[in-house]
Amino acid sequence: MPNFVFAYHGGKPPESPEEGAKVMAAWNAWFETLGAAVVDGGAPVGASKTVASGGVSDGGGSNPLSGYSIVSADNIDAAVEMAKGCPILEGGGSIEVAEAMEM
Repeated sequence: MPNFVFAYHGGKPPESPEEGAKVMAAWNAWFETLGAAVVDGGAPVGASKTVASGGVSDGGGSNPLSGYSIVSADNIDAAVEMAKGCPILEGGGSIEVAEAMEM
């Protein structure tokens, strides 16, 4: 079964420890619904730099990466269905879903 990368973009950080606990509980509950499909729960990411042939710039462009996860699914459509339950969507974020190609 192929693996898919969920690249999270946007969302907003919790404004208090209590809100942070609610957000983490929502993520944990979502991961529980995915069960064994979760290959790597991933992590949020911090500040980034973009490396290009013309040099290095701060940030990730207009829609920087905010985190990632890796899941296993039958196909990209099944992975997209899994992504639709992600809590980042409630915070205004989005998820890019891409197959991790085996080489």
